[in-house]
Amino acid sequence: MTLPFLVRPAVPADAPGIAHVHVTSWRETYTGLMPEDFLTRATGEVARERREGFWTRHLAAGTGEVVLVAEREGEVVAFTSGGPAREHPGFDAELYTLYALKLAQGRGVGRALVSALARELRERGFRSLALWVLDQNPTRAYYAHLGGREAGERTETLPSGGELREVWMVWDDLARLTMGP
Repeated sequence: MTLPFLVRPAVPADAPGIAHVHVTSWRETYTGLMPEDFLTRATGEVARERREGFWTRHLAAGTGEVVLVAEREGEVVAFTSGGPAREHPGFDAELYTLYALKLAQGRGVGRALVSALARELRERGFRSLALWVLDQNPTRAYYAHLGGREAGERTETLPSGGELREVWMVWDDLARLTMGP
């Protein structure tokens, strides 16, 4: 993939592309980091269909959440979403999702999405941002590169009996994530 790519607000018609990016990037990123049975359930065709239905309903409902896609030649190659913090005391906004196909990684797509999300959240009055990231997720280092700092951790027990450790990444000043106009 070469630039340019377009970052824009998501619309309900993007749901199939978002679902594809969601399950494909999970498979590309989390293989070997999560229990295989859990990952198979999270990335199979049933999961893709479930995610497509979720995104179709979610985008049509106009929840107020910011959802942005990056597309190239009409194809969604990455997406992000964010809004009010759900479980981040002291932080008012949360990065809910950031997923990109491998072919789009390392090309500025993620940075452009995060920057656009941060600008939109700031325009809505948010000032700080937080997220949970799997401790072994390579994106953890990416978030640190973007200026996030680690502020805690938690361990979640999976129904299959395995455990996932997550790290709390935070930005005290959302303005540090914005770039460009």
